[in-house]
Amino acid sequence: MQIPDTPKWQPVQIERITADRTGIRADWIQSWISTRSGEIPVLKPHLTLRDRLGFLRMRLGLGRMDYTVPAGVYGLGNPSPDSPVMVTSNFKMTFDILRRDLSGIDCWILVLDTKGINVWCAAGKGTFGTGELLNRINRTRLSDLISHRELILPQLGAVGVAAHEIRKKSGFRVLFGPVYSRDIRLFLDQGKIVTPVMRRVHFNLRERLALIPLEFFPSLKYAPLLLVPAMLKGLILHQDSVLTSFIIDALGLLGAIVMGSVAVPALLPFIPGRAFSGKGAFMGFVFAFIWSLFTHAVWQHWLANMLIYSSVSAYLALNFTGSSTFTSMSGVYREMKRSLPVMIPSLLAGLIIQWF
Repeated sequence: MQIPDTPKWQPVQIERITADRTGIRADWIQSWISTRSGEIPVLKPHLTLRDRLGFLRMRLGLGRMDYTVPAGVYGLGNPSPDSPVMVTSNFKMTFDILRRDLSGIDCWILVLDTKGINVWCAAGKGTFGTGELLNRINRTRLSDLISHRELILPQLGAVGVAAHEIRKKSGFRVLFGPVYSRDIRLFLDQGKIVTPVMRRVHFNLRERLALIPLEFFPSLKYAPLLLVPAMLKGLILHQDSVLTSFIIDALGLLGAIVMGSVAVPALLPFIPGRAFSGKGAFMGFVFAFIWSLFTHAVWQHWLANMLIYSSVSAYLALNFTGSSTFTSMSGVYREMKRSLPVMIPSLLAGLIIQWF
């Protein structure tokens, strides 16, 4: 089959982007490749200040679900019909890391519509999956753009994609590349061979610490729900020390939040137990004991602190399963079914005991 010098491709979703529907400016587009059927955007290989500020915003969990790029095909470097095709999600942070790590490599990037979710989580949810990949291949007319029939997918997307179905229904062969995009260059240099090291997921202290702000700041939204009963308790039962009582309860609740969203991620491998909720409950108990001792609480408040702080910490630790490589989707569902029926009554019991 003769491949034309100019690839034929008709853009479906990407047409002279200045801003997508979420208001993200496309200053990450460097130029455009003109073809006989349309234009393909070529990405900047480096990150701008706006991109880096976006990284910071995502680390803080601000506007997480609105940080997207339009799905479709993009070029990087000087791609040709023979250039490899990398598949990724439309979460912009994932997209930016990929184009940064691919700097200097001539390739195409096929972006799937994962609803703003990263590859790993989207694969578990089904948005980075067989159906969306087939849909994107067809909608972008990828077969007219490239001469080969090969797609390189991230290893963490394997759970959502049936490679044999892609081959059967589209004619494209799926290769699962390294876990980390920083290893793609070596992967290509080695003839697209993935070594055992490239398939290994690391979740060391540095990587866990990077996720803590994303866990901690969103968890603060739960604080007002629990501080209202504390305020009412102070007004009704502690007429002469309302402010003192409220400050003690507020600081105690903040400590429980720190235990579940900061201490558990940081100390994850070292906390006893396997269940995330169990690890969170353990740290909540430890904090409740120390806090009750420090504040000279009466025995009823000791019991209330144990129930409230362990429940809050356990719940927030359970949330971290979505960021961790220590568990699986089935494991998360199983733990939720077991732990939530314990956490909720414990929290309510602790709030009631506080009043007596």
